[in-house]
This record gives sequence, structure tokens and C-alpha cells, in this order.
Amino acid sequence: MGCYKYIFSCSYETHSNNGHIGFARWRCNFSASHRHYRCPHHHIGGAGAGLSSQRLDNSLSDLPSMERMERYIERWMSRYGIKGASLAVMRDEQLIYCKGFGWADQEMERKADVGDIYRMASASKLITAVGIMKLVDEGRLTLDSKVFGPEGILSHFTEIKDKRAHNITVRHLLNHTSGFSRRMGDPMFRIADVMRWEELDTTPTADELIAFQLGLRLRGAPGGSAQYSNVGYLVLSRVIEQVSGMGYEEYLQEHVLWPAGCYDMHIARNYYQERYPGEVKYYGHDEERIESYDGTGTMRLREYGGNNIRGLQGAGAWVASPVEMLRLVASIDGKPNVPDVLSAESVAAMRDIQRKGDYALGWARYNASNGSLIRTGTMSGTCAYIDYREKGISYVFFTNTSNYRGATFTNSIGRMIRDAMTRVEEWPSDRDMFVAVPDMAADSLSLTSANDVS
Repeated sequence: MGCYKYIFSCSYETHSNNGHIGFARWRCNFSASHRHYRCPHHHIGGAGAGLSSQRLDNSLSDLPSMERMERYIERWMSRYGIKGASLAVMRDEQLIYCKGFGWADQEMERKADVGDIYRMASASKLITAVGIMKLVDEGRLTLDSKVFGPEGILSHFTEIKDKRAHNITVRHLLNHTSGFSRRMGDPMFRIADVMRWEELDTTPTADELIAFQLGLRLRGAPGGSAQYSNVGYLVLSRVIEQVSGMGYEEYLQEHVLWPAGCYDMHIARNYYQERYPGEVKYYGHDEERIESYDGTGTMRLREYGGNNIRGLQGAGAWVASPVEMLRLVASIDGKPNVPDVLSAESVAAMRDIQRKGDYALGWARYNASNGSLIRTGTMSGTCAYIDYREKGISYVFFTNTSNYRGATFTNSIGRMIRDAMTRVEEWPSDRDMFVAVPDMAADSLSLTSANDVS
């Protein structure tokens, strides 16, 4: 890819084609002088079906063969009160179907579409793991690198209650075997409490939350049995910053996401009025308000100011569309059609489960017998399900509504989508709607589709 520290901006001109709107000529310019951008519309860069320059939206998946599946999904959404959702489907690294369902923002009467971006909660951990493996590929750390202690990556943490924490490695954080205790609950969702316990006047920083965790005894020796830890992935976010010398979001975007062709993925913001262009509105499963994370005592909805979503960082703060998240999955699967952003060794390491009961690295589950990889995420206003299959159909499904069952609700999502897919008699076989990845080797360049040269 060459140098990929350049930001791109897009503009397009819509053209009519026998009265059909949506065909566009794209020109994407890269510039090192800008740090923020928004690509407002996905466009098709794959082959097949004469779609090479058409805007990617719901209409491209309006296919008779999909109608029974779509009705099944819509009935499920109605049953569970899901306001909006989005599904992207891939086969052999080709995007063959994508569609938004319901409302992106019901009060604004904005219907869900393909380009909408959603919080993905703990599915963000997969992105963090890819960032760590990228640093491994760059030779800047190893999975066995120590994180704390005088020789650790984060050696500035000097007040550590349990000296066994000096033995925590990068691998232990990735597969949740660090030994971090949860006897005080999950500090990342008890921010106001941490402020009281630690007598803080402002919202704790990442380092202050990590220091709070290190002030507790470990539940067991590092490398022991797995126990899910959000703080562990906050630590990994700081590891990425310390080793790369860049901000967490910046490093992931420039070294992983943009090279993978994912241009509209960001760290979430906390409030509705701060949402990104194209971001959905989130709906919790109830209207209960909790004490605001900022310690002011204000009572807020969990999804908008009750919890510090942005502060979750690599543990749960990314927003993306299912299409781009699926593109990232295709970029770490070891197959040739979509170029991988990781080495073959790192792709394999992410699937390595050393003991029964352990987690894969970034992934929640890996089944070697059928080559399936699962990653889920849920919090107030959000559910995410990523299901990759080495052979067959892979998909990403996001919702903007949560359920009272919490994390267990994602299991019903997985079953529902697989059941819905049995209603499809034949998947499209003549198209790939993934966006082409631009060559970022120059400071400024234009990108046009191979079939749309001006």
C-alpha cells in the first residue's frame, strides 16, 4: 500500500440513466493536511452486474430471491421492538447483499440504509486485536511482551498492588487471562463510582481507570483461567498508543482500516447531538436513567451520557457500518481475493485457542471443525453480531436497539439470521459490491472506477 498516512475526501456527481438516480462519478483526493473526513456514500468497486460506478444503497439488494428472508428479519425486529438494523452478507470475500431495515432515526423519520454507521460495543475488541497484531507484524512488540513492571510497555504504572501483574503479557490481555478482578464490578461502566472511590474531580482518564484496576488484587495468576475483561482491552488501547507513538484511533485508521478499505469507522461520541453524519439514533430497552458518567449527578439514559461510551476505546467504542466491518473481516481471513492487512502468521495467531475455555484473540469463539469465527457486542442501544465462515456465507448484523436480556440476546440474533438465510433459495453469484481500495502512495491523487474513467 505504500504510505497510508493521507486523508481522503470524496465528492460525486449524480447522473441519470434512463430515469434511474444513483449512478455517480467519484473523485477521491488524498491530503496530508486534513485529519477528519466523511465519505458520505459507499460506492461499488467490485465486478459484475454492471454496478461498477453505482452508489451503494438499499435498492441494489432489492431482489426477489431475498424477500422471504427480509420479511423474516422484519418480523423478528417487530417481535423484539428493534427500531433499526443493517445486514451485510459476504461469500468468498465478495459482498453480495447489504440492506438497512426499519428506522435509523424514527423521530427524524430517517429510514435505515446501507451506509448508516452503528456503535458495535464489544465487537470493537476485534479491531483492537487487529491493531495489536499489526504492531507484531511491524516488529514493534510480541504477544509475549510484558505490559507492566520496570521492563513492561506501560512501565509508568508503578503503584501495583499485586506484583503478579508484572507477568501480564499482551497475549493475556487479548484472550482475557490477565487475572484482572471484577470484585468491584466493571469500572468502565462504574465511572461515577470510581470518581467517588478515588476522590476524582473529573472523569477518569484511561490511565486512571487502569491504575484503579491495578490497585486491586488479581483474581488469579496471569495465564490462568479466562474471565472477560473490558479493562484488559483498555490496556491494549494504551499499549497501541505507547508502542506506536500515535493516538489509538489514529493508529488503527492509518495502519489498519484505511488500507483495508474502511473509511467511515470512528471512536464513538457520547451524546445524540454529537453523532457522526450518517450515524443512527440508539434506543435502550427501557427509559431508565442512571447517574451520568461525568460525576455531575445528572440522570441520563445509559446510551446517551449515562455510560462513557467514548471512554471505552478499544474495549467497545467503535462505530461502523456492517459493510465496512465485513470488509475488515475479509482483510484478516487469509484468503487472496481481498488483500489482508496482516501476515498469514498473525491471521493464524488470532484463531489460536491454546486451551479449552480460552478465547481466541479478538474473536469470541473459533470452531476449527467448520472454520467459523464469532464476535458479538451489546450494550444499551446496540447489538452486534459478526459471523465469519471459511466456506459459505459470512455476515455482519448491527441493531440500534438493545434488549433486556443483554449479552445473551446476541445468541438469538445469530440463530435468527441463520434461520432467515434458509429462506433464500439462491444467493447472487454475479457481483461483488465491495469498495475498491485506493492506492495511497502519493500525497494527492484521484480515484475513479475502472469503468468510469474521465
